[in-house]
Amino acid sequence: MIVVAGEALIDLVPEALGNPLAPLSPVHGGGPFNTGLALARLGSPVAFCSRISTDAFGTSLTDRLREEGVAVDLVQRGPEPTTLAVATIDADGSATYSFYCQGTADRLFSLPGALPADTRAVSFGTCSLVLEPGASRYEELMRREARHGRFIALDPNIRPGLIPDPDAYRARFSRLLSSVSLLKLSEEDAQWLGNDIPGWLSAGPTAVVVTRGGAGLTAYTDSGAYSVPGESVQVVDTIGAGDTVNAALLHALSELDLLSADALAGLSEDAWQQVLGFAARAAAATCARAGAVPPFAHELPPLVTDRPSRSAR
Repeated sequence: MIVVAGEALIDLVPEALGNPLAPLSPVHGGGPFNTGLALARLGSPVAFCSRISTDAFGTSLTDRLREEGVAVDLVQRGPEPTTLAVATIDADGSATYSFYCQGTADRLFSLPGALPADTRAVSFGTCSLVLEPGASRYEELMRREARHGRFIALDPNIRPGLIPDPDAYRARFSRLLSSVSLLKLSEEDAQWLGNDIPGWLSAGPTAVVVTRGGAGLTAYTDSGAYSVPGESVQVVDTIGAGDTVNAALLHALSELDLLSADALAGLSEDAWQQVLGFAARAAAATCARAGAVPPFAHELPPLVTDRPSRSAR
């Protein structure tokens, strides 16, 4: 089981480019929500851990999780409204967001009881690590599960307009690294956070994976850097592409029985090529569709599930 902890929200996506008053279509969103759906579609057992509104949007989000096969036993419910994210789509398909999140349900997340005994990994990221008081509860959950020896994945998915105090957020990010096994972030995220990959590795993560859009992905470890090119695709938009990468990395590592810091530390170049290549293909499939619509397992070339060799150390 992989537990995904973080927000579920509604993206309001313009129906036409270049017109600020174009009609907006509500779609399910939130980095953790998208990651959970992508994991389920790829075939990983997954549970969602969050606080979701009892309003119509929140009920739709919860229903969608169930329909996609994501367990919702860890979802807290509350009467507060659902967070809204208004998307602006650039000519190249990239998306930026404005958030409406005062007093919303996901901000009031509280520390849950014990996670399921079969939990192998817990994934965190995006708005849930910014908005208090919930952000402190997610941080507490991360530290607790790391102490229990669980594999921790972090995708900060930086939204600068949502962060009132960048220095305070960077300090929190630095604190979290000691609990993290796998840090995944975009090239833009890395630059905003200081682009200190050697420092991040020394602070805790076994691997740092940086996405570079169409240029592909690179994994950095103490043993070296490993890269794959991006997949050629006609981009409709990039909504959810990074979340799909996050899910694909976790799914691939789970399928290859590599969801531990020790296993991750010993991956060979061939193994990294397989894991990163799978993530690149999954992201390309998402970019070829409008909105955060991750692929199903049958839409991608299968992983070779013999455990890859470990690199000499």
